[in-house]
Amino acid sequence: MPENGNPAQYHESLRAIMHKAGEAILEVYSAAEGVEVMTKDDNSPLTIADQRAHKIIVEGLRELDGGIPVLSEESELPDFDTRRQWSTYWLVDPLDGTKEFINRNGEFTVNIALIENGRPVAGWVYVPVKHKLYYGWSEAGTHEAYLEDEDGVNPIRCRKLNPEEKVVVVASRRHGGEALQGMLEKAQEVFADVELQSIGSSLKICLVAEGKADWYPRLAPTSEWDTAAAHAVLLGAGGVMVDTDLASLEYNQKESILNPFFHALGETHEIWQSLLKA
Repeated sequence: MPENGNPAQYHESLRAIMHKAGEAILEVYSAAEGVEVMTKDDNSPLTIADQRAHKIIVEGLRELDGGIPVLSEESELPDFDTRRQWSTYWLVDPLDGTKEFINRNGEFTVNIALIENGRPVAGWVYVPVKHKLYYGWSEAGTHEAYLEDEDGVNPIRCRKLNPEEKVVVVASRRHGGEALQGMLEKAQEVFADVELQSIGSSLKICLVAEGKADWYPRLAPTSEWDTAAAHAVLLGAGGVMVDTDLASLEYNQKESILNPFFHALGETHEIWQSLLKA
C-alpha cells in the first residue's frame, strides 16, 4: 500500500496501464483476419489479446511497485502456502469476457484489483470498445467510485432499492439456468416488477455500482479474478457482494481460486434477508 494507506495514489499509473492494455486488445479485436482461439486446460477460451494484455499489465504493475505480488488469470497459480503469506497483492483479469470478445459484442473488460487482507480495497475496470473506465476504493475511511468516459469523470453511487417499483436484474447470457430462473420467479412475488438484462463480463457488477441495476445474482462458477476489481468499485459506490449466506465475499482465503455463488447488491435492504436465503 502507499505510505498513507490511500490506494487512490495508484490511480494515474493504473489508468495508464489499463488504457495501454485496452489498446493492445482492440488491435486484435479489429484485425481483419479474425481472432485465433486457443483452449486452456479448464476448457475456457484464450486469445492472443488475453496474452498481450496480461504481459502489459504484469510488467506495468511490477514497475509501479515490485514489492507487491501479482496474480493474473494468465499466470501460473502459486500454491496456497505461498499465496496465504500475501497480505497485499494485485489480482488481475487481463480480458474478462473472452467469449464476448470472440463474439465481437464489445462486452469485455480489463480488470485490476488491489487486495488487502482478503478484501478488495481498490479496483479498476476498463471497457476498451466504449473507452469507459470504472474505478473505486474503500480504504482509510473513504468510499469513492467513479466513471470516466466521453463526458469526463463523474462519481457513481448505487441506487436505493424500492420494492414498490421495478427492480433491474443483470445476469450472464450463458450461466445461471434453473437456479437463476427460480430466484427470479421468487423475486416477482416480492417486487412490483422485475426487469432482466443479459450482459457479459464484470460489466454486470459495474452496472449495479453505477445505479443502472439493483441486483446481480451469480449462481454459477466464477474465479476470484473475475470479480475482484468490479467488487472494489461496487464497495466504493456503496454496494455489497455477499455469498448465499449473506456473508461478504473475501479473496485468497482458501486453496481454490473459485468464488462461492454470490449476489451483487446495490444496498443491504432488509428484503434481501428473506429473498436470497429462500
